[in-house]
Amino acid sequence: MAAGERCTSFHPSRRRNRNRLLPISILLKVPKSGRPDFGAPPQDEVRTGSQVPSRDAIPPGLLEATNTCGHAMRLPRREFLQLGGAALAAPALICPATAQTYPSRPITMIIPFPPGGNVDVIGRILAERMRATLGQPVIVENIAGANGSIGVGRTARAKPDGYTIDLGFLGGHVQNGALYSLQYDVLNDFQPISPLVAAPYVIFGRKTLPANDLKELIAWLKANPDKASAAIVTVGVHLVTALFAKETGTQFAMVPYRGTAPAMQDLVASQIDFSFDLPVQLPLMRSGSIKAYAVTSEARLETASDIPTVGEQGLPALTSSTWFGFFAPKGTPADIVSKLNAAAVEALADPAVRSRFIALGLEIFPRERQTPEALGALVKADAEKWWPIIKESGIKAE
Repeated sequence: MAAGERCTSFHPSRRRNRNRLLPISILLKVPKSGRPDFGAPPQDEVRTGSQVPSRDAIPPGLLEATNTCGHAMRLPRREFLQLGGAALAAPALICPATAQTYPSRPITMIIPFPPGGNVDVIGRILAERMRATLGQPVIVENIAGANGSIGVGRTARAKPDGYTIDLGFLGGHVQNGALYSLQYDVLNDFQPISPLVAAPYVIFGRKTLPANDLKELIAWLKANPDKASAAIVTVGVHLVTALFAKETGTQFAMVPYRGTAPAMQDLVASQIDFSFDLPVQLPLMRSGSIKAYAVTSEARLETASDIPTVGEQGLPALTSSTWFGFFAPKGTPADIVSKLNAAAVEALADPAVRSRFIALGLEIFPRERQTPEALGALVKADAEKWWPIIKESGIKAE
Protein backbone atom coordinates (compact mmCIF):
# COMPACT_ATOMS: atom_id res chain seq x y z
CA MET A 1 0.00 0.00 0.00
CA ALA A 2 1.32 3.42 -0.92
CA ALA A 3 2.07 6.04 1.72
CA GLY A 4 -0.94 8.01 2.78
CA GLU A 5 -3.46 5.23 2.09
CA ARG A 6 -5.60 3.71 4.77
CA CYS A 7 -7.54 0.44 4.86
CA THR A 8 -11.29 0.49 5.36
CA SER A 9 -12.10 -3.20 4.95
CA PHE A 10 -14.50 -3.74 7.82
CA HIS A 11 -17.80 -4.95 9.16
CA PRO A 12 -19.30 -2.34 11.53
CA SER A 13 -19.44 -3.56 15.07
CA ARG A 14 -19.99 -0.40 17.14
CA ARG A 15 -21.01 3.23 17.01
CA ARG A 16 -19.82 5.51 19.77
CA ASN A 17 -22.98 7.60 19.96
CA ARG A 18 -25.69 5.06 19.09
CA ASN A 19 -26.01 1.43 20.15
CA ARG A 20 -26.95 -0.20 16.87
CA LEU A 21 -25.21 -2.28 14.18
CA LEU A 22 -24.93 -1.18 10.58
CA PRO A 23 -25.37 -4.03 8.04
CA ILE A 24 -22.43 -3.09 5.91
CA SER A 25 -19.35 -5.06 4.78
CA ILE A 26 -16.65 -3.42 2.67
CA LEU A 27 -13.14 -4.02 1.37
CA LEU A 28 -11.69 -0.70 0.28
CA LYS A 29 -8.42 1.17 0.54
CA VAL A 30 -9.05 4.89 0.37
CA PRO A 31 -6.04 7.09 -0.47
CA LYS A 32 -5.92 10.74 0.41
CA SER A 33 -7.29 11.56 -3.01
CA GLY A 34 -10.56 9.95 -1.98
CA ARG A 35 -10.50 7.41 -4.82
CA PRO A 36 -10.92 3.84 -3.51
CA ASP A 37 -8.33 1.19 -4.31
CA PHE A 38 -9.10 -2.48 -3.67
CA GLY A 39 -6.80 -4.67 -1.62
CA ALA A 40 -5.94 -6.14 1.77
CA PRO A 41 -5.45 -3.97 4.86
CA PRO A 42 -1.85 -3.03 5.74
CA GLN A 43 -0.44 -4.55 8.88
CA ASP A 44 0.90 -1.24 10.15
CA GLU A 45 -2.54 0.41 10.16
CA VAL A 46 -4.80 -2.45 11.20
CA ARG A 47 -5.24 -3.87 14.67
CA THR A 48 -6.34 -7.47 14.95
CA GLY A 49 -7.10 -10.02 17.64
CA SER A 50 -5.83 -8.97 21.05
CA GLN A 51 -4.59 -5.69 19.54
CA VAL A 52 -8.12 -4.39 18.97
CA PRO A 53 -8.65 -1.48 21.40
CA SER A 54 -11.25 -1.79 24.11
CA ARG A 55 -14.61 -0.04 23.77
CA ASP A 56 -13.61 2.50 26.40
CA ALA A 57 -10.51 3.42 24.39
CA ILE A 58 -12.47 4.56 21.32
CA PRO A 59 -12.59 8.37 21.10
CA PRO A 60 -16.01 10.06 20.81
CA GLY A 61 -17.40 10.43 17.29
CA LEU A 62 -15.57 7.42 15.89
CA LEU A 63 -16.86 4.01 14.83
CA GLU A 64 -15.11 0.70 15.42
CA ALA A 65 -15.38 -1.70 12.49
CA THR A 66 -14.32 -5.31 11.95
CA ASN A 67 -14.36 -7.22 8.68
CA THR A 68 -14.97 -10.94 8.18
CA CYS A 69 -11.23 -11.54 8.04
CA GLY A 70 -10.85 -10.29 11.61
CA HIS A 71 -9.35 -6.84 10.96
CA ALA A 72 -10.53 -3.87 13.00
CA MET A 73 -10.05 -0.10 12.92
CA ARG A 74 -11.76 3.19 13.82
CA LEU A 75 -13.28 5.63 11.31
CA PRO A 76 -14.93 9.04 11.51
CA ARG A 77 -18.71 8.64 11.41
CA ARG A 78 -19.21 10.56 8.14
CA GLU A 79 -16.51 8.65 6.30
CA PHE A 80 -17.79 5.35 7.67
CA LEU A 81 -21.30 5.98 6.36
CA GLN A 82 -20.03 7.13 2.96
CA LEU A 83 -17.93 3.99 2.56
CA GLY A 84 -20.86 1.89 3.73
CA GLY A 85 -22.92 3.15 0.79
CA ALA A 86 -20.15 2.17 -1.60
CA ALA A 87 -20.01 -1.28 -0.04
CA LEU A 88 -23.70 -1.88 -0.62
CA ALA A 89 -22.99 -1.54 -4.33
CA ALA A 90 -19.94 -3.82 -4.17
CA PRO A 91 -20.78 -7.00 -2.24
CA ALA A 92 -17.99 -8.86 -3.99
CA LEU A 93 -15.55 -6.85 -1.88
CA ILE A 94 -16.52 -8.74 1.24
CA CYS A 95 -13.69 -10.88 2.57
CA PRO A 96 -14.36 -14.45 1.33
CA ALA A 97 -15.22 -17.31 3.68
CA THR A 98 -13.37 -20.26 2.16
CA ALA A 99 -14.69 -22.92 4.51
CA GLN A 100 -18.31 -22.23 3.58
CA THR A 101 -17.75 -22.34 -0.18
CA TYR A 102 -14.99 -24.96 -0.57
CA PRO A 103 -14.86 -26.85 -2.83
CA SER A 104 -16.50 -24.87 -5.63
CA ARG A 105 -14.61 -26.54 -8.48
CA PRO A 106 -12.77 -29.81 -9.23
CA ILE A 107 -9.82 -30.86 -7.07
CA THR A 108 -6.60 -32.15 -8.62
CA MET A 109 -4.97 -35.22 -7.06
CA ILE A 110 -1.37 -35.53 -8.21
CA ILE A 111 -0.12 -39.10 -8.59
CA PRO A 112 3.71 -38.98 -8.85
CA PHE A 113 3.89 -42.08 -11.09
CA PRO A 114 2.52 -43.20 -14.49
CA PRO A 115 -1.01 -44.59 -14.86
CA GLY A 116 -1.56 -48.22 -13.92
CA GLY A 117 0.95 -48.44 -11.07
CA ASN A 118 0.43 -49.01 -7.36
CA VAL A 119 -0.05 -45.38 -6.37
CA ASP A 120 -2.31 -44.76 -9.34
CA VAL A 121 -4.60 -47.66 -8.42
CA ILE A 122 -4.90 -46.46 -4.80
CA GLY A 123 -5.51 -42.87 -5.85
CA ARG A 124 -8.26 -43.66 -8.35
CA ILE A 125 -10.15 -45.82 -5.85
CA LEU A 126 -10.14 -42.96 -3.34
CA ALA A 127 -10.85 -40.21 -5.90
CA GLU A 128 -14.00 -42.00 -7.01
CA ARG A 129 -15.36 -42.24 -3.47
CA MET A 130 -14.28 -38.76 -2.30
CA ARG A 131 -16.25 -37.12 -5.07
CA ALA A 132 -19.48 -38.06 -3.32
CA THR A 133 -18.36 -36.42 -0.05
CA LEU A 134 -16.85 -33.26 -1.51
CA GLY A 135 -19.51 -32.67 -4.15
CA GLN A 136 -16.84 -32.01 -6.78
CA PRO A 137 -14.79 -34.27 -9.09
CA VAL A 138 -11.34 -35.31 -7.88
CA ILE A 139 -9.24 -35.39 -11.04
CA VAL A 140 -6.16 -37.62 -11.08
CA GLU A 141 -3.08 -36.10 -12.75
CA ASN A 142 -0.10 -38.43 -13.27
CA ILE A 143 3.26 -36.62 -13.05
CA ALA A 144 6.08 -39.18 -13.07
CA GLY A 145 9.85 -39.05 -12.73
CA ALA A 146 12.77 -39.07 -10.29
CA ASN A 147 11.26 -41.54 -7.80
CA GLY A 148 8.14 -39.44 -7.52
CA SER A 149 9.93 -36.20 -6.68
CA ILE A 150 8.73 -34.33 -9.78
CA GLY A 151 5.05 -34.84 -8.96
CA VAL A 152 5.61 -34.11 -5.27
CA GLY A 153 7.45 -30.93 -6.25
CA ARG A 154 4.45 -29.82 -8.29
CA THR A 155 2.34 -30.10 -5.16
CA ALA A 156 4.85 -28.07 -3.13
CA ARG A 157 4.64 -25.22 -5.67
CA ALA A 158 0.84 -25.29 -5.98
CA LYS A 159 -1.39 -22.59 -4.54
CA PRO A 160 -2.38 -23.60 -0.98
CA ASP A 161 -6.11 -23.34 -1.60
CA GLY A 162 -7.13 -26.99 -1.28
CA TYR A 163 -7.51 -27.56 -5.01
CA THR A 164 -4.22 -29.44 -5.36
CA ILE A 165 -3.29 -32.43 -3.21
CA ASP A 166 -0.99 -35.37 -3.79
CA LEU A 167 -1.10 -39.02 -2.94
CA GLY A 168 2.24 -39.15 -1.15
CA PHE A 169 4.23 -42.13 0.02
CA LEU A 170 7.22 -43.01 2.18
CA GLY A 171 9.70 -42.62 -0.67
CA GLY A 172 8.39 -39.34 -2.05
CA HIS A 173 7.72 -37.52 1.21
CA VAL A 174 10.59 -38.88 3.31
CA GLN A 175 13.31 -40.93 1.63
CA ASN A 176 13.79 -38.69 -1.42
CA GLY A 177 14.88 -35.95 0.96
CA ALA A 178 18.08 -37.85 1.69
CA LEU A 179 18.71 -38.86 -1.94
CA TYR A 180 18.02 -35.81 -4.08
CA SER A 181 18.91 -32.12 -3.98
CA LEU A 182 15.30 -30.96 -4.04
CA GLN A 183 13.81 -27.51 -4.64
CA TYR A 184 11.45 -28.12 -1.72
CA ASP A 185 11.66 -29.39 1.86
CA VAL A 186 9.91 -32.74 2.34
CA LEU A 187 9.51 -32.07 6.06
CA ASN A 188 8.34 -28.45 6.03
CA ASP A 189 6.72 -27.60 2.68
CA PHE A 190 3.62 -29.76 3.00
CA GLN A 191 0.45 -29.91 5.05
CA PRO A 192 -0.40 -33.50 6.03
CA ILE A 193 -4.06 -34.47 5.55
CA SER A 194 -4.31 -38.15 6.51
CA PRO A 195 -2.40 -41.43 6.32
CA LEU A 196 -4.30 -43.93 4.19
CA VAL A 197 -2.88 -47.42 3.73
CA ALA A 198 0.34 -49.35 4.36
CA ALA A 199 1.71 -52.36 2.51
CA PRO A 200 4.65 -54.77 2.57
CA TYR A 201 6.69 -55.70 -0.48
CA VAL A 202 6.40 -58.92 -2.43
CA ILE A 203 9.36 -60.44 -4.27
CA PHE A 204 8.05 -61.06 -7.78
CA GLY A 205 9.93 -62.87 -10.55
CA ARG A 206 9.45 -63.46 -14.26
CA LYS A 207 7.43 -66.58 -15.00
CA THR A 208 10.28 -68.16 -16.97
CA LEU A 209 12.69 -68.18 -14.02
CA PRO A 210 13.75 -71.75 -13.14
CA ALA A 211 13.45 -71.00 -9.39
CA ASN A 212 10.22 -72.06 -7.68
CA ASP A 213 10.86 -70.64 -4.19
CA LEU A 214 13.07 -68.02 -2.56
CA LYS A 215 15.91 -70.39 -1.73
CA GLU A 216 16.06 -71.53 -5.35
CA LEU A 217 15.97 -67.90 -6.51
CA ILE A 218 18.96 -67.05 -4.30
CA ALA A 219 20.82 -70.13 -5.57
CA TRP A 220 20.12 -69.14 -9.18
CA LEU A 221 21.34 -65.57 -8.55
CA LYS A 222 24.56 -66.88 -7.03
CA ALA A 223 25.07 -69.18 -10.01
CA ASN A 224 24.58 -66.27 -12.40
CA PRO A 225 26.44 -63.34 -10.82
CA ASP A 226 26.02 -60.00 -12.60
CA LYS A 227 23.73 -61.58 -15.21
CA ALA A 228 20.41 -61.06 -13.45
CA SER A 229 18.51 -57.78 -13.15
CA ALA A 230 16.05 -56.23 -10.68
CA ALA A 231 13.63 -53.36 -11.25
CA ILE A 232 14.02 -50.24 -9.09
CA VAL A 233 10.98 -47.95 -8.90
CA THR A 234 11.34 -45.99 -5.65
CA VAL A 235 13.94 -45.26 -3.01
CA GLY A 236 12.21 -47.76 -0.72
CA VAL A 237 12.45 -50.48 -3.35
CA HIS A 238 16.11 -49.56 -3.93
CA LEU A 239 16.85 -49.90 -0.22
CA VAL A 240 15.16 -53.26 0.28
CA THR A 241 16.68 -54.62 -2.95
CA ALA A 242 20.16 -53.53 -1.89
CA LEU A 243 19.57 -55.09 1.53
CA PHE A 244 18.46 -58.32 -0.17
CA ALA A 245 21.74 -58.43 -2.15
CA LYS A 246 23.73 -57.83 1.03
CA GLU A 247 21.88 -60.42 3.13
CA THR A 248 22.02 -63.12 0.44
CA GLY A 249 25.49 -62.40 -0.93
CA THR A 250 24.19 -62.01 -4.48
CA GLN A 251 25.12 -59.61 -7.27
CA PHE A 252 22.80 -58.31 -9.98
CA ALA A 253 22.02 -55.19 -11.97
CA MET A 254 19.54 -52.68 -10.55
CA VAL A 255 17.55 -51.10 -13.37
CA PRO A 256 15.71 -47.84 -12.61
CA TYR A 257 12.13 -47.33 -13.83
CA ARG A 258 9.85 -44.28 -13.82
CA GLY A 259 7.05 -46.29 -12.24
CA THR A 260 5.58 -49.66 -11.37
CA ALA A 261 3.55 -50.00 -14.58
CA PRO A 262 6.54 -50.05 -16.98
CA ALA A 263 8.53 -52.23 -14.56
CA MET A 264 5.72 -54.80 -14.40
CA GLN A 265 5.35 -54.73 -18.17
CA ASP A 266 9.01 -55.69 -18.52
CA LEU A 267 8.71 -58.36 -15.83
CA VAL A 268 5.70 -59.92 -17.57
CA ALA A 269 7.64 -59.79 -20.86
CA SER A 270 10.67 -61.43 -19.13
CA GLN A 271 12.83 -58.41 -19.95
CA ILE A 272 13.85 -58.21 -16.29
CA ASP A 273 14.29 -61.01 -13.74
CA PHE A 274 12.71 -59.91 -10.48
CA SER A 275 11.38 -56.98 -8.50
CA PHE A 276 10.25 -55.94 -5.03
CA ASP A 277 6.77 -54.50 -5.46
CA LEU A 278 3.49 -54.13 -3.62
CA PRO A 279 0.71 -56.72 -3.26
CA VAL A 280 -1.31 -54.60 -5.69
CA GLN A 281 0.42 -56.69 -8.38
CA LEU A 282 -0.87 -60.01 -7.01
CA PRO A 283 -3.48 -60.35 -9.81
CA LEU A 284 -0.59 -60.76 -12.25
CA MET A 285 0.69 -63.63 -10.12
CA ARG A 286 -2.74 -65.25 -9.95
CA SER A 287 -3.09 -65.05 -13.72
CA GLY A 288 0.25 -66.85 -14.15
CA SER A 289 1.99 -63.84 -15.72
CA ILE A 290 4.65 -63.62 -12.98
CA LYS A 291 5.83 -65.58 -9.93
CA ALA A 292 5.79 -64.55 -6.25
CA TYR A 293 8.52 -65.79 -3.89
CA ALA A 294 8.02 -64.05 -0.54
CA VAL A 295 6.35 -61.17 1.28
CA THR A 296 8.21 -58.74 3.57
CA SER A 297 5.45 -58.53 6.19
CA GLU A 298 5.75 -60.16 9.60
CA ALA A 299 2.75 -62.40 8.89
CA ARG A 300 1.39 -63.88 5.68
CA LEU A 301 -1.15 -61.87 3.73
CA GLU A 302 -4.77 -62.87 4.26
CA THR A 303 -5.41 -62.61 0.54
CA ALA A 304 -2.28 -64.57 -0.44
CA SER A 305 -1.62 -66.99 2.42
CA ASP A 306 0.31 -69.32 0.11
CA ILE A 307 3.18 -66.79 -0.14
CA PRO A 308 5.65 -67.28 2.76
CA THR A 309 7.25 -64.38 4.62
CA VAL A 310 10.92 -63.49 4.33
CA GLY A 311 11.25 -64.32 8.04
CA GLU A 312 10.01 -67.85 7.44
CA GLN A 313 12.74 -68.28 4.84
CA GLY A 314 15.58 -67.08 7.03
CA LEU A 315 15.71 -63.41 6.03
CA PRO A 316 14.00 -61.49 8.87
CA ALA A 317 16.16 -58.42 8.18
CA LEU A 318 14.11 -57.83 5.02
CA THR A 319 10.87 -57.32 6.96
CA SER A 320 9.61 -53.87 5.92
CA SER A 321 6.68 -51.94 4.49
CA THR A 322 5.72 -48.61 2.93
CA TRP A 323 2.78 -46.24 3.42
CA PHE A 324 0.62 -43.77 1.51
CA GLY A 325 -1.10 -40.56 2.59
CA PHE A 326 -2.65 -37.32 1.35
CA PHE A 327 -0.67 -34.06 1.46
CA ALA A 328 -1.49 -30.46 0.50
CA PRO A 329 0.87 -27.50 0.01
CA LYS A 330 2.06 -25.76 3.16
CA GLY A 331 -0.27 -22.93 4.14
CA THR A 332 -3.51 -24.65 3.14
CA PRO A 333 -6.19 -23.29 5.54
CA ALA A 334 -7.04 -25.53 8.47
CA ASP A 335 -10.75 -25.59 7.67
CA ILE A 336 -10.03 -26.85 4.16
CA VAL A 337 -7.61 -29.47 5.49
CA SER A 338 -10.39 -30.59 7.82
CA LYS A 339 -12.80 -31.02 4.91
CA LEU A 340 -10.26 -33.02 2.91
CA ASN A 341 -9.48 -35.17 5.94
CA ALA A 342 -13.17 -35.85 6.49
CA ALA A 343 -13.55 -36.92 2.86
CA ALA A 344 -10.57 -39.29 3.15
CA VAL A 345 -11.83 -40.76 6.43
CA GLU A 346 -15.28 -41.33 4.95
CA ALA A 347 -13.77 -43.01 1.90
CA LEU A 348 -11.63 -45.33 4.04
CA ALA A 349 -14.71 -46.32 6.04
CA ASP A 350 -16.70 -47.26 2.93
CA PRO A 351 -17.15 -51.07 2.78
CA ALA A 352 -16.60 -51.14 -0.98
CA VAL A 353 -13.30 -49.23 -0.69
CA ARG A 354 -12.14 -51.36 2.22
CA SER A 355 -12.85 -54.61 0.38
CA ARG A 356 -10.94 -53.42 -2.67
CA PHE A 357 -7.93 -52.39 -0.60
CA ILE A 358 -7.92 -55.64 1.37
CA ALA A 359 -8.06 -57.62 -1.89
CA LEU A 360 -4.97 -55.72 -3.02
CA GLY A 361 -3.10 -56.65 0.16
CA LEU A 362 -3.24 -53.11 1.58
CA GLU A 363 -3.69 -52.39 5.29
CA ILE A 364 -5.91 -49.42 6.15
CA PHE A 365 -4.65 -47.22 8.98
CA PRO A 366 -6.81 -47.42 12.14
CA ARG A 367 -9.43 -44.69 12.41
CA GLU A 368 -7.68 -43.03 15.37
CA ARG A 369 -4.56 -42.54 13.22
CA GLN A 370 -6.36 -41.03 10.23
CA THR A 371 -5.44 -37.48 11.23
CA PRO A 372 -3.09 -34.75 9.92
CA GLU A 373 -1.14 -34.94 13.18
CA ALA A 374 -0.58 -38.68 12.86
CA LEU A 375 0.71 -38.35 9.30
CA GLY A 376 3.01 -35.49 10.30
CA ALA A 377 4.43 -37.57 13.15
CA LEU A 378 4.91 -40.54 10.80
CA VAL A 379 6.88 -38.42 8.32
CA LYS A 380 9.14 -37.07 11.05
CA ALA A 381 9.77 -40.49 12.62
CA ASP A 382 10.58 -42.11 9.28
CA ALA A 383 12.96 -39.28 8.34
CA GLU A 384 14.88 -39.89 11.57
CA LYS A 385 14.95 -43.61 10.79
CA TRP A 386 15.71 -43.69 7.05
CA TRP A 387 17.88 -40.67 6.29
CA PRO A 388 20.96 -42.00 8.14
CA ILE A 389 20.47 -45.44 6.53
CA ILE A 390 20.26 -43.95 3.03
CA LYS A 391 23.34 -41.80 3.53
CA GLU A 392 25.34 -44.68 4.99
CA SER A 393 24.27 -47.05 2.21
CA GLY A 394 25.85 -44.91 -0.50
CA ILE A 395 22.75 -45.20 -2.72
CA LYS A 396 22.81 -42.61 -5.47
CA ALA A 397 19.97 -41.08 -7.46
CA GLU A 398 19.54 -42.69 -10.88
